[in-house]
Amino acid sequence: MAQEEPHFLVNPYEDPVVVKIIGKASFLNSAPVKELFDHLLEQGRTRFVIDFQKCTGMDSTFLGILAGLGINLMKNTEDGSVVLCRMGTRNLELVQNLGLHRLLTVDTGDIGENLEDDAGLEAVPGKGKLSQVENARLVLQAHENLVEIDESNKTKFQDVISFLKNQMEGK
Repeated sequence: MAQEEPHFLVNPYEDPVVVKIIGKASFLNSAPVKELFDHLLEQGRTRFVIDFQKCTGMDSTFLGILAGLGINLMKNTEDGSVVLCRMGTRNLELVQNLGLHRLLTVDTGDIGENLEDDAGLEAVPGKGKLSQVENARLVLQAHENLVEIDESNKTKFQDVISFLKNQMEGK
């Protein structure tokens, strides 16, 4: 059986906005989610629930995008929230290792039980493949977000950040 292509589902009309991750969330597929978050923030949306039940893994770029959402809400709203639910052991470990649990709410309770129904959810649209420069900019910002929320992440990602900054200077 072929594995399903990773993607994201959203109901942007509900409050809170629910985003479900299907498959692995990574630098390869995170740009549309970042665009969605930016668009919803511009519309004044400030409450988000991210459902990890079908998430098979994630990389630091995706985690940095979540960090960016949390940073944005913290700086620009009083009542904004990002709740991560149905995480599973490995994904929870990744969130905690990078310090996101201090910025975002990790639900260990029953929020996810209300998310079983996929009615009203639609695929997060994408604008297509990013250029090399756009992709480097996205990955760089995501990693800078991780350093902003937890200084100890600087040593983990200093090589990636340096490489991407050098790559950006050449463009």
